[in-house]
Amino acid sequence: MPDMDQWPSSRLLSTAARLVEHVWNERLASIGMTHAGIIALDVLAANGPMTQAQLASIVRVQAQTMGKTLSRLESHGHVHRARSTNDRRSHLVSLSDEGRGLLDTAHQMETGLLETDGMDQSELRSALKSIIRSVSSTAQNLREMESRPTLAASTAGN
Repeated sequence: MPDMDQWPSSRLLSTAARLVEHVWNERLASIGMTHAGIIALDVLAANGPMTQAQLASIVRVQAQTMGKTLSRLESHGHVHRARSTNDRRSHLVSLSDEGRGLLDTAHQMETGLLETDGMDQSELRSALKSIIRSVSSTAQNLREMESRPTLAASTAGN
């Protein structure tokens, strides 16, 4: 095993996240589900019906990627897709009763997934939420800065 004492915190966090996701996916496979599917179902349960594009934006994946996840969920009866009455080009995705039941089962399975040898779970959760908020905010600020026209570009046509 590599010398993790030399790793920066970001690599430790990334590696831990991948390992937890791997274990979580192994558990979810027993009920025919994936981590990506559970995330999509969680968002739908919390926010109600929405378009594929909205769901992809919330989860921070490309609409195409979300489309593949939704196709799998729909084929197993976990979500319903119906043409939007506001925009006939898009479909509203909603959680089915079967999807809600599966989500409940997945949440029960998730309990105890992360054993931390006596570490205070509330402290760990607090630190992780802080990291997520900080990185999300930084990423959002970078996207906003990248989308703004530069001074040189805005004066080039004058």
